[in-house]
Amino acid sequence: MRPYGTIHARIVPLLTALSLVGCATDRGGAREPVAPQLLPFTYATRQDGAHNAGVRAILQDRSGDYWFGSHFEGVCRVGRDGVRHFTRADGLSDDQVRAIQQAPDGSIWFDNGVGVSSFDGERITTPVVREHFPHSTWALEPEDLWFKSNGSIGFDEKERQAGVYRMHGGRLTYLALPLPEPLRTDDLYSVTGFAKGKGGRIWIATYNAVFGFDGVSFRTIDGARMGLREGEGMPHVRCVFEDSRGRVWIGNNGVGVVVIDGDATFALAPLAGTSEALLRMGAPLTSSAAVDRDQSLQRVFSIGEDRDGNVWIGTIGGGAWRYDGRGLRQFTASDGLTSASVMAIYCDRDGVLWLGGTGVFRFDGSRFERVR
Repeated sequence: MRPYGTIHARIVPLLTALSLVGCATDRGGAREPVAPQLLPFTYATRQDGAHNAGVRAILQDRSGDYWFGSHFEGVCRVGRDGVRHFTRADGLSDDQVRAIQQAPDGSIWFDNGVGVSSFDGERITTPVVREHFPHSTWALEPEDLWFKSNGSIGFDEKERQAGVYRMHGGRLTYLALPLPEPLRTDDLYSVTGFAKGKGGRIWIATYNAVFGFDGVSFRTIDGARMGLREGEGMPHVRCVFEDSRGRVWIGNNGVGVVVIDGDATFALAPLAGTSEALLRMGAPLTSSAAVDRDQSLQRVFSIGEDRDGNVWIGTIGGGAWRYDGRGLRQFTASDGLTSASVMAIYCDRDGVLWLGGTGVFRFDGSRFERVR
């Protein structure tokens, strides 16, 4: 296992730009402190009173630069040439950036609160042409990028029903989700996230269900498949993730985490420090309130995996939890994670774990260091 403290040569410029605690330049063996250079986000509540969830998307591109997308303060790139900030004034379709992807040609694409934008290395542009055919055929290729509908929720007059955009060969085509007629126009099937799984399968999270497409057929995970019984609430899916073992993790706002492992369904019970962290559905989801006092594991908005196979869970109000296959541990301000809410979890090419919320945080193997 590679030590987390190892910083590889190609990310030193990034860490310099972000001015992490203890980082320094090396000139002829002399260590000199780095002058602060912080991310441009304020994390302030918007003038209309809307809550600012902070950083909700992170990407390391193929050149090694890092991108951080915010709740409504645009996106910034941090790399060898310092920090560059982009907002609607620079061409973004919206200042809320929900996801960041890189296309095969190297361009960076942003799935925004409203619309889609891209960066070609010089400037931000927003595509105008989108294809809306009544009977567009689903297909799947490794280089595909996926985006939600054009609006912040629901669908517009061209889309006409719940669906997603597939970008292939530079073309954005709208594809309707596989729903029966009465549900096709239900806003509860607005897309909340995407994840790629084994064999290239794409997972699509909506408030009411998760859809998996492998290029041939669909797999639907609704409330019944999640094992939710009467009185346990309805799905309110905010994220989906497939881990290295092929298990599908579904984060809900209200009914917590559900894990699909083959034909088995599990609930993630908040039993920190026990060997029974994964329990079969049917165990009360709030059975361990004495441990999970803030019940944050019921409000999950991000899930990811580190290089050692630990699954990380980002909550609203309770920081992050790590599941190591045996038990759960919560990380909060006492561990350096001063953001109570974690909206993004990302493991970069060097295996470094990053979390986003009201700040960006880098994990050193035991504690988090705040970037901003």
